[in-house]
Amino acid sequence: MLSIALQTLRVRWAAFVGTFVALTLGAAMIAAMGLEIGATLGLPERAPQRFAAAPVVVAALDPEWDPARHDPGSRSLIQARGISETLAAEVGALGRTVPVRSFYAQLSGGPDDQVGHGWSSAEFAPYALAAGRAPQADSEVVVPSGGAGPGERVTVFTTGGPQDYTVAGVTAPADFESAVFFTEAEAARLSPRVEALVAYGAPEAVRQAVGGDAEVLTGDRRNVLDPSYNADREAIDNTQTLLPITAVVAGFVSIFLVASTFAFAVAQRRREIALLRTVGATPRQVRRMVLTEAFVVGLGSAVAGCALGLGTAPLLAGWMVDLGLAPPWFTVEFSTGPAVWVPLLIAFCMGMGVALAGVWAASRRAGDVRPIEALRDAAVDTRTMTSGRWLYGLMALAFGLVTIGWVALVNPGMVMVPTRYIGVLMFPILAFALLAPVVVKPIARLITWPLGRLGGAAGMLVRESALTAVRRTAATAAPVLLTVGLSISLLGAAATIDRAKDSGRRNQVTADFVVTPDGTPGVNEAVTERVRAIPGVDVVAALPTMVYARDDARLADYEALAVDPAALSSTLTLPVDEGNPADLRDDSIVVNDDWGVGVGETVEVFMADGSTVPLRVVAVLNTTSGSNDVAYLSTKYAGTAKYAFTGLARRVYVSLRDGTDPATVRAALESATAGQGARAIAAEDWLGEESSENSETTSLGMLLVLGIAIVFCFIAIVNTLVMATSDRLRDLAILRLAGATPPQVLRVFAAESLLVAGVGVLLAVGASAVNLAGVRLALGQLVGATPVSVPWGTVAVITVISAGLAVLGAVVPVRLAFRSRAVELAGVRE
Repeated sequence: MLSIALQTLRVRWAAFVGTFVALTLGAAMIAAMGLEIGATLGLPERAPQRFAAAPVVVAALDPEWDPARHDPGSRSLIQARGISETLAAEVGALGRTVPVRSFYAQLSGGPDDQVGHGWSSAEFAPYALAAGRAPQADSEVVVPSGGAGPGERVTVFTTGGPQDYTVAGVTAPADFESAVFFTEAEAARLSPRVEALVAYGAPEAVRQAVGGDAEVLTGDRRNVLDPSYNADREAIDNTQTLLPITAVVAGFVSIFLVASTFAFAVAQRRREIALLRTVGATPRQVRRMVLTEAFVVGLGSAVAGCALGLGTAPLLAGWMVDLGLAPPWFTVEFSTGPAVWVPLLIAFCMGMGVALAGVWAASRRAGDVRPIEALRDAAVDTRTMTSGRWLYGLMALAFGLVTIGWVALVNPGMVMVPTRYIGVLMFPILAFALLAPVVVKPIARLITWPLGRLGGAAGMLVRESALTAVRRTAATAAPVLLTVGLSISLLGAAATIDRAKDSGRRNQVTADFVVTPDGTPGVNEAVTERVRAIPGVDVVAALPTMVYARDDARLADYEALAVDPAALSSTLTLPVDEGNPADLRDDSIVVNDDWGVGVGETVEVFMADGSTVPLRVVAVLNTTSGSNDVAYLSTKYAGTAKYAFTGLARRVYVSLRDGTDPATVRAALESATAGQGARAIAAEDWLGEESSENSETTSLGMLLVLGIAIVFCFIAIVNTLVMATSDRLRDLAILRLAGATPPQVLRVFAAESLLVAGVGVLLAVGASAVNLAGVRLALGQLVGATPVSVPWGTVAVITVISAGLAVLGAVVPVRLAFRSRAVELAGVRE
């Protein structure tokens, strides 16, 4: 049978083109996604910049700290405490040392990532004075070039607020950061925390003196303190989150469509296989022949797919950079390392595996073909559902329904984590695709009911063709089902979750006004104090800090907000599991359920500045909605914010007391924030801005997740329709011989393709309804009743394109077939 399989491939190569294309694209998708994921595993190799001239650097670093788990800029307990005076003295006994500080300092109109340092730090980096001199008085600064010149007065925003300084000097541009330099005394006042210590002692002696209290950095390892190092890690974090989701969706799409295409290709050859059985081929020989064909086609397509993946991966990386979903430096570089050959090996093996697995069930059916079927000339499907298809379809449906129900009723917070929940959405779509032949007839009757009422031969042909060739209709509708089903399910779930988050924010924020940063990374202390001084208002400044508590044998870290306890209840409504946030005092804390403690318990809390205090738990918050993952402390601990973060408030909530005039407060807020790097807006307007920004971010992420899969689905729609239409040349010939004109024939085939698209769309709507019902039920558990929101405009565009491609896939082969005479087409053997 090996020779027969090879001869079949050589003679009937056109019949295998569709399968080859599907396998090649599937392997290419897997290879490209693997290469993208591999490219995220490494950061750009940069030489030390900020400490390029430092011989030895002692840094307070925590090797177990994972910045991806926290907001950008947060620090571990070791990092927050910095270099202690004791450690500095021990290292200083070995030779000269220079303390290094980094803190928030932004020139008015400067970039929001501008930082401040003591002037002594400039000698370790490629900073050079382009004009003027070093700062000598605490009222002097050295600024980057491009702004003020020596002798001019400038305003510098700091954590405490804007302050005026005299420019003593100007530094030449540095490409790794924009820094403002102060005297050492002024830097120590603005930032008591010492980030690192530059030591001039012998490296080994310094290491012995430091022990395990800090890390001693030399050579290229000094680059971990560069701004670009943390920026690279933070920038690649979103990419590393999105790519696995995209890979899951792409893998699901490619495997399903390849298997479906293989099964359809074997079904098209049913009479041919029956002829082999008639001349004496055994079922085992038939199965071996089909598997051999799949192996040869799979081998060629896997190699071609890997090559195509190598070519498209850099293009995909560039697309992600253009969308802002990856950092500018992100690219796929080809080498002999495992980041390249491992994804290619996986893609090759999966391509071969999908080819053999996809054809296995079809080969079993091929072996069961009876010789008498070679005498049949009708295209009526006598058995549309095999036992295996029933089994897998019902299993996928049951698993999908059970999983959706479990998530909705037991673990609703899972819907807020896309990396965990997107896989659940795949099963109803898969189930509807597998069980499609069961409902194709009733759906086709429903769609073609108007055609039956109107009468006419064309309508009757379209209707009966779909009803008699159920397997073909289901197979050609599958790519449309997948395309539209993924669009509605993923885009609808994302939009509905965004709407729920927006509703949760609206329910939580009861303030009347919100003060937000304006060209700065946060709201400074001066603004907060000015706002607090406005009569008739309650104010809560969301000042981020970090707290740490014992969790079994380890020290767990938690983000927290230092707030005014008296104003908390009037500005925010927190989702409480137990207790009352209004009971918050200087000696207590409000925690979330991640802490694993209850109301009334006392926990020993390690503050970011190194102090340790016992705090009593007065309330426990629910975190399942994903928006309440912080603890709340009294403003007594606001000073720790300079150690844990920049010391700037994320925003300031302002609530009006009874009898306070809103217009008066608005005017006072505008005065309090003018020229302070902040702005005051109505809470409703702020909520709208937040909702719009989050929706835009989500849409871009979904564009990446869906974009690659939908492009493949579009190609699969054309591929499958071309295969189905090319197999019906005798139908075309009969229509021509019966007197149908070419335009009439084209209209019939176009109408059939639109009917197939309609079947796929209705099945997609059914599968998506199951998915979105589960999302709505889960969100109802979290934030209350949430209407389902679907971007129907985007879905409509995708649906129209799918239908248009289906028509092209059917009409173009028919149009090309008109070049041959009808009698020649009628004599073509299947």
